Amino acid sequence: MKQWIPGFGEREKKVEYIELIYDLIFVYLLGRNNALLHSISDGFFTANGYFLYILSTLVILQIWYFSSLFINRYGSNGVSDHIGLFVNMYLLYYLADGTRAQWLGYYTRYNVAWGLILVNLAVQYALRLRRGRCANPWESRHLRYHMILLLCQAGIVLLSIPLYNLTGIAFSWVSLLFGFVAGVLTERIDALVPVNFEHMTERVMLFVVFAFGEMIVSIAEYFEGDFSFNTVYFSLMAFLIVAGLFLSYGFLYNHIIDRERHTTGTGYMLIHIFLIIALDNITVALEFMREPQVGEVGKNIFLVASFLAYYLAMFCIGNYGKESYTGRKRFFAALLAGAAVLFVALMALCYRISWASIGVSVLFVYAVFAMIASRGREKGA
Repeated sequence: MKQWIPGFGEREKKVEYIELIYDLIFVYLLGRNNALLHSISDGFFTANGYFLYILSTLVILQIWYFSSLFINRYGSNGVSDHIGLFVNMYLLYYLADGTRAQWLGYYTRYNVAWGLILVNLAVQYALRLRRGRCANPWESRHLRYHMILLLCQAGIVLLSIPLYNLTGIAFSWVSLLFGFVAGVLTERIDALVPVNFEHMTERVMLFVVFAFGEMIVSIAEYFEGDFSFNTVYFSLMAFLIVAGLFLSYGFLYNHIIDRERHTTGTGYMLIHIFLIIALDNITVALEFMREPQVGEVGKNIFLVASFLAYYLAMFCIGNYGKESYTGRKRFFAALLAGAAVLFVALMALCYRISWASIGVSVLFVYAVFAMIASRGREKGA
């Protein structure tokens, strides 16, 4: 893979081992976040529990998002990169320890870790700025701008701790909102230093693979119990769902995405944040299907909504496809929408029949995969 370095031309850039090790801590954090949804009340998780889950998930995905963009643009696999990533990994363990239903009881620990992670990322920009004093002025402007944004976010997080002790109100979520809004509004600044899109797509793909790893571990429960027709049937259906979801994303990554595109990468990363949350929700929904204390209506609605969110994210990722795949987009969208409507209707009819609902889910997953694959074969021909 080639990366354009201002003033130096192109050089090869690949995903390094340190990046993969760094991503593993986020897999652990995603598992901790998923556990927040297993506090069941009146047959389903509470609205407050889901809000806490979304907040915690967005925090860690935003950290991963900021880290990935810095490594993509400025990472050199040097000593400072390694130290920065390992420091963040250590602090992320404290973030994970504070990720629990009694989040406010761990507010100081959680937010000190979060704030220091943001400061550490800002330091990485500062070091790069210092080393690149003779670099192009637009690169210095980009580095300085993002360093200031990260320090502002860190300030909000760390100041929220004494404010919480005084008022009892948690303000740190404002930093999360500030970070995402600033990321969207900095497109013109980010355009000064385009990302290596090939490296980014590979990095994101590997993170999605790790998220699938969490799903693979979760469906192991389907294989437990006496060896019977039910055990074999439900375990097979669960496995086919995971395989079908992965095949659809794999085909999208291998055949459709234009990995030589020139872009800031912001939209691509934000869509994948939505996709990873949807994927984690499918993981929890599959776990719920085996838990009798979870209400039938709630668990089926959650499963259906998670599937639809996943495929909506995949459809949006298709905007980054090669030109040969962008034709007849409305027809393809209508076809997917029709399949989604039929899926929702069938799930509504058989939500009390568990063997039927999981069978319908498998049919929907592979119907969508067949549409994507046939579209790929058509364009390839």
